[in-house]
Amino acid sequence: MAADLFLGLDVGTSSVKSILISVDGGVAAVATAPLSLDTPRPGWAEQDPEAWWDASRTVIRAVVDQRPNARVAAVGVSGQMHSSVFLDKRGAVIRPALLWCDGRTTAECREIETRAGGETQLRNWVCNPALEGFTLPKVLWLRNHEPAAFARLATVLLAKDFVRLRLTGSIATEPSDASGTLMFDPAHMRWSREILDAVDLAPSLLPAVAGSAEVLGQVTKEAAAVTGLAAGTPVVGGGADNACGAAGVGAISPGDAVSSWGTSGTVLAPTAQPRVDPKLRAHTFCHVTPDVWYVIGVVLSAGGAFAWYGDQCARELPDGGGGRDAQLVAEAANVPPGADGVTFLPYLQGERTPHRDASLRGAFTGLSLAHSRAHLTRAVLEGVCFALRDSLTILQELGLAPGQLVLTGGGAKSAFIRQLQADVFGLPVTTVNREEGGSYGAALLAAVGAGAFPDLETAARRTLTRQPPTPANPEIHRTYEPIYDRFRKRLVASRA
Repeated sequence: MAADLFLGLDVGTSSVKSILISVDGGVAAVATAPLSLDTPRPGWAEQDPEAWWDASRTVIRAVVDQRPNARVAAVGVSGQMHSSVFLDKRGAVIRPALLWCDGRTTAECREIETRAGGETQLRNWVCNPALEGFTLPKVLWLRNHEPAAFARLATVLLAKDFVRLRLTGSIATEPSDASGTLMFDPAHMRWSREILDAVDLAPSLLPAVAGSAEVLGQVTKEAAAVTGLAAGTPVVGGGADNACGAAGVGAISPGDAVSSWGTSGTVLAPTAQPRVDPKLRAHTFCHVTPDVWYVIGVVLSAGGAFAWYGDQCARELPDGGGGRDAQLVAEAANVPPGADGVTFLPYLQGERTPHRDASLRGAFTGLSLAHSRAHLTRAVLEGVCFALRDSLTILQELGLAPGQLVLTGGGAKSAFIRQLQADVFGLPVTTVNREEGGSYGAALLAAVGAGAFPDLETAARRTLTRQPPTPANPEIHRTYEPIYDRFRKRLVASRA
């Protein structure tokens, strides 16, 4: 009999990914299933939660079948934050989930601010502002716009917690994901009765909260039959995608910092106390390890902006195996910093940090007949880096000044993009010996929950190795200073 393996599942926006890891951290199996995104109107974004479950069943079965003689000792689940799953009293999905990048709830955000008595109270109650992406505005939107659906509402869950419900029959969540709902108090680790009372919502709509490495259910016979897992396999709390992604590269202690490119982009720094940005530009959430929080800046369109650009401007290039992206990046590498005057504003779905404006939209500026696709590609990559630098600047203002950034996601895979980030940020960047991100962090939490490690810190130390850093080029960083200033001025001009 082979040694025990630990399964990590990541319910993303564009795909669901499943991995199996061994106790020494080696990846034993990987499977991915794509997801589609529905945009019924500009600025809206929805997915069917049952599609998450269908994809999850597929990828779990795929990795289990790859290692038929191994025992899966535990499962951890990561997933996209904020996205709202509305369930009736039978656990049936009422309507498609409103996603983290859905911007329809501006009126509900203003309603929350009014009912709470302003942002000062929100800072005190939930450590964060009312933003369209968060879960609470989506619940109020359902009440305001689809009252018949709201009348059926019995439970509000997040993406990974819905998948765990289908796996185990248990309704629960954990602090890192609860923090992003605007209904949880990260500082006191509890649902905020104050905000729920202010908006007249019943606490019974929300699940119980337990630890990220705590076992919150066991795989049912029904789920075992469709996934290949053994009935009774423990499933731990898991975590939000950003928190699990940070855990998956070992960024779980104060002093660490992570830059991540998924569909969205983030810059995240763990803290020993719940530190809140006085201007509420960045967010404060619980981490997946006890007594650690993090401050995070969020760019709504990072890898998503690059994927959109490739779909629209490079359709003739083959997309299989990353070939299209690699060719585009190679073209961009031949263009000088600043893309000969072309600037890209990556605000295709509005923006969170630092602008807090769901109505922001993307743009290319500075175009001329002399510019080629390579210039546009370079501008897209630079625009994403500049938007992430906005978030890094806020963390530095708050005293969270990392000596280097750990990269994960799409921005970690290309040597050119790694160097580009180092040069734009003015900091060395590094990667780890694993590329699985949130699914890897979820698998580490499963291993802790199964007793393979005493805690997440030990699990990360024994399984992850950081690579030699890529230093910033001081001359190119100085070159980028006026180009970054141009980026910010073009944004101001676009909003005038």
